Amino acid sequence: MSEYLLELSGISKSFPGVKALDNVDFQLKRGEIHAIMGENGAGKSTFIKVIMGVHHAEEGSMYLEGKKVAFKTPLDAQKAGIAAIYQHVTSYPHLSVTENIFIGHEEVKNGFIQWKQMNKYADALLKQLNAEFSATALMGSLSVAQQQMVEIAKALSMNARIIIMDEPTAALTKSESEELYRIAEKLRDDGKSIIFISHRLEDMYRLASRVTVLRDSRCIGTYNVNEITPPELIKAMVGREIKELFPKPKVEIGAEVLRAENLSRVGYFKNVSFHVNRGEIVGFTGLVGAGRTEVMQTIYGAERYNEGKLFIEGKQVHIRGPRDALEKGIGLLTEDRQTQGLILDWSIGRNITLSELKKHAKHSILNEEKENETAKRLSESVDVKTVSIFDKVSSLSGGNQQKVVVAKSLGTELKVLIMDEPTKGVDVGAKAAIYEIMGELAGQGLAIVMISSEMPEILGMCDRIYVMCEGRITGELSRADLNQEKILALAMTKHNVKAANA
Repeated sequence: MSEYLLELSGISKSFPGVKALDNVDFQLKRGEIHAIMGENGAGKSTFIKVIMGVHHAEEGSMYLEGKKVAFKTPLDAQKAGIAAIYQHVTSYPHLSVTENIFIGHEEVKNGFIQWKQMNKYADALLKQLNAEFSATALMGSLSVAQQQMVEIAKALSMNARIIIMDEPTAALTKSESEELYRIAEKLRDDGKSIIFISHRLEDMYRLASRVTVLRDSRCIGTYNVNEITPPELIKAMVGREIKELFPKPKVEIGAEVLRAENLSRVGYFKNVSFHVNRGEIVGFTGLVGAGRTEVMQTIYGAERYNEGKLFIEGKQVHIRGPRDALEKGIGLLTEDRQTQGLILDWSIGRNITLSELKKHAKHSILNEEKENETAKRLSESVDVKTVSIFDKVSSLSGGNQQKVVVAKSLGTELKVLIMDEPTKGVDVGAKAAIYEIMGELAGQGLAIVMISSEMPEILGMCDRIYVMCEGRITGELSRADLNQEKILALAMTKHNVKAANA
């Protein structure tokens, strides 16, 4: 019997103009959680798609329990006991949990689907995972974390012995992540082998026994988790030391740029008052559902407020929509880049210039040469890793897509830039680059509002922060007063207070 349950040797895969994988080796032991880490574009997604039979390697071999295999389709991989749970859950929201679990491998007898048996088996699978919802619930009624539970149940229904989890914690809260950790550990203890892909160091140190690092399409090495320090791991991932992950520059804070007074939107937030000055990075944090995103979408004009006032540079304004917000100098980098920040079927360049096409037109005729020059300059300024700005933005990794959204915001003449979870789902190298850009923009006098659920970046990058709970601001903290305990206490405070500096 082979030492490894799954082994890949010398795997190479190319796409037009891009070497996605270059002579990659990987070994997965029985009953282990093995992390794969690397920057966006390092080859992680391509690698799992090779394992699953979505892509076919041009070179190299794959062995399952010592026997050479070559999967032509994902169905072949599933039949061999390998299942993948992707970052963006591909579910059918209008079907039940049972239907989502068994779609493609329904239990059929005498030509009839055995719904009663399937519901019973689905409920048993959900019980194993401590799920608090029924197999008859509609998939679309579940949270992201619950939908991931359904995907895990689906893998178990197919008797998967290898489960690939691709960025499973990217959209989860801290408590939801802890629940996922518990499930992963239970699966490991039950003899399953898990390949866990993540950008988050805390995921890797919490779960994995070994980690394989990919960089620039190559395998840098496989390490025992208890033998590699975070700085060593970061250096392996990015090829250099990142001495200061939060490069917060010292910037002279200027005059007030944006002020909200008692802003309210029925059912979402109430009496929200805050301000942000030139050169200042102001953070908004709190638990999921606190109302942070809703406040900023309202300020940007995507929604209307019922009460309150908005001021830009001391003058009251009435913003009637996003175009109006942009004209007044307010930009928004949305949390969900794929559905709100980008048009995935369009080119990288056109996504970057989209919000300011009028700049590149004369008499309603677009000067494409001028537009392409701008797109190329802005993409290079944030180091988007691509062969051409004419490639579809959907061809980029998550971190590079996020850089395109940042580049788009740099192409407009802004006074205030609202950044909603700007580093969500991106690797440590891309995070450092985005933080550096934020610091440079603040140094140029831009006022920045950053919504974040990541405590380290709130503590590392903000001059001041506002904490929200249940649609209200529960406290304001200066940089000198910032600490995790105060923030968490305010995030769970359900009454409105003016400040928490005392």
